[in-house]
Amino acid sequence: MSELTAQRIAAHATRLGLTHLTDTFSELVARAEAGQMGYLDFLDLLLEEELGLREGRRFRNALKLSGLPHHKTLEQFDFAFQPDLDARKVRDLASLSFIGAKSNVALLGPPGVGKTMIAVALAVAACQAGFSIYFTSLDDLVRRLRGAEATGRFNRQLNFYLRPSLLVVDEVGYLPLDRAEANMVFQLVSRRYERGSMIITSNKSFAEWGSVLGDDVLATAILDRLLHHCDVLSINGPSYRLKDRMNLIAAASAATTQGGEPLPS
Repeated sequence: MSELTAQRIAAHATRLGLTHLTDTFSELVARAEAGQMGYLDFLDLLLEEELGLREGRRFRNALKLSGLPHHKTLEQFDFAFQPDLDARKVRDLASLSFIGAKSNVALLGPPGVGKTMIAVALAVAACQAGFSIYFTSLDDLVRRLRGAEATGRFNRQLNFYLRPSLLVVDEVGYLPLDRAEANMVFQLVSRRYERGSMIITSNKSFAEWGSVLGDDVLATAILDRLLHHCDVLSINGPSYRLKDRMNLIAAASAATTQGGEPLPS
């Protein structure tokens, strides 16, 4: 390839915004020549490289804006520690068909059993697949809606939570709501009903949501819409956080003895 041709390709790629191609086309040409690629295969290679770079950039930026507390994937979840959890069901959810169907997922169980980690892992998978996502605790969601209402921006803030294809609302039930706050949650769930998916995590059974939301009628109306199209997973195993704590205690205890005798102080 002549120097003039190389310069012209670099200039055209820059004008078209193909930044990765600008930097790597010489290397890609060498790969094509070594592999004796045909014209179509070489064109496929060029587009695949550029698309891969752009998708990776989009994925990283989307994760930064998602509000997720971490970016752990389902492969990092210890299913062996929760043998009663239906791992096949969780992996089926990771196919993300529930997002296409605009249905919901509810993860119920006591603190520490992995509800949030599963919710985050499903959200990361959704983001990687190109869906828009956002993560929030219920407390933060209500606090922002209340603040927006006080400044006349309630509808704008509500629309912010309506936009994502998948909205994760964590920690439902940790703090009780008053009736006005419960009504805000009802408006959100009602507006997203059959229009966008939600993942809810809660340490309360659905029978307890009336006390959590401060109004049995509103709780029933919320659950009616939330559960109409919803996969419900209950996790009732041991706490991961307590497991880690017990491991630390065991390690500390072992470090204070030597040959079965206490170490000298």
